[in-house]
Amino acid sequence: MEENKTYYALIAEFKTVLNVLDAAKRIRDEGFKNWDVLTPFPIHGLDSAMGLKRSKVPFFTFCGGLTGMITAILMVWYMNAYDYPLIVGGKPFFSPVFPFPVFYELTILFAAFGTFFGMFIVNKLPMHHHPVFEHKGFERVTDDHFWIVIESIDPKFEQERTKKLLEELGGLDITLLPNNGS
Repeated sequence: MEENKTYYALIAEFKTVLNVLDAAKRIRDEGFKNWDVLTPFPIHGLDSAMGLKRSKVPFFTFCGGLTGMITAILMVWYMNAYDYPLIVGGKPFFSPVFPFPVFYELTILFAAFGTFFGMFIVNKLPMHHHPVFEHKGFERVTDDHFWIVIESIDPKFEQERTKKLLEELGGLDITLLPNNGS
């Protein structure tokens, strides 16, 4: 177990989408928890193959939208019914009908902020450095290569057994990534 401290992960290259999908299913079935798949484009079905749950970002979007709607309602109420009560054309001091565009726009604006900041929180951004960035072939992940990274902190990680598993799954260029204190 001590050897896991000096290395961040094992990384293996896969040539095709089907290879990486099959490998992801098998790694999930083996019970690994701390691992990731790096691809140059989204792969349909990869989330379920990895056993990932639904994203939490929509929760942040909903909370932002709800906050925007409440803010808009309170703002319109304060301005029309309290701060500067002025009857114009027989309209009431506060009505949800006439200022609807304000409600709508602030709801959308705050929902967009919730989505934006929710992505930062959920994805732990900004991440200026990661040990995977140091891998010699990492730049190819944005072009035409697929990689699976199994972290050494995973409870099921045993260096030799994990390397053998990646070889069985068709992994090429299996490399240990140094930890670099990250």
